[in-house]
This record gives sequence, C-alpha cells and structure tokens, in this order.
Amino acid sequence: MQFLGHLPLDIGVVAVFFCQNDPGMCDDWDATSGANRAYLFSGELTPTAVPADGETLLGAVTALRLHPADEPTKEPVLGRVGGEPDWIQGDETPECPSCATRMTFTAELAEGHDFATSANFGGGGRGYLFNCQPCRQAAFLWQR
Repeated sequence: MQFLGHLPLDIGVVAVFFCQNDPGMCDDWDATSGANRAYLFSGELTPTAVPADGETLLGAVTALRLHPADEPTKEPVLGRVGGEPDWIQGDETPECPSCATRMTFTAELAEGHDFATSANFGGGGRGYLFNCQPCRQAAFLWQR
C-alpha cells in the first residue's frame, strides 16, 4: 500500500493508505475491499527518523495542512475538511466495520498538481475520508 498522507484533526490524526499496484489490480475505490486503509490515531505523535540505508519512496511532503476556507492562499488547495461530501458518482458512505453504523464524513481530498508525487484517483477523481469516533475507526474510498 502507498502512504497517501496524514491529516491532523480534532478527533486525532488520520493516516491514509491505498493500493497503487501496477496495473491497478486492486479495488482501491472501495472502502471495504481491503485495498484502502485509514488509521485513526490519538495522543501525541512524533515522526520517526528517516532510515540511514535503503529507499523510503516518499518523494514529497505528505502531511496535509488545514487552511481556513475564508482566507486566501498562494498554495493550491487539495480538498476540504468537514461539511458534506461532494460525491462524483453517488453516496457511498461506508458503515463502521466494528459497529455497522454509518460513518461520519471527515474530509475530501483532490488529486495533486504534480503527477510524480500526487495521489492518483483515476484522473479528476476525489478521495473521501470517514470516521467512527466511538469505535476509533476510519475508512477511505475514492470516486472518479
């Protein structure tokens, strides 16, 4: 699985991973297929040291920063936090794998501007992040 990024939120930090198998043999658009995984962490997190040997394969910054919608920015905005999902194909809100209740929409992610380092949601797609705070579960899917 490829590390997509981590998103610091009030409920904790969500780390998102998705399958980038070449030539795309994973059902990575489906929140329950096993090709995606989102983890919800609480408590204080500290970054790990970069290994001295080997290749990390992280060629770009992968932390997503929150930016207030009413403040202009020179940086490209690649999604939003909260509100309601802007579905491309239709509502696919997942159910929590622990308690089977409908999960809460957390964030929407857009593809980046650099093909070499951005998320690939099929060209013009969007990623959708959800959580179940009582169960400390998170889920991720995308549509195009």
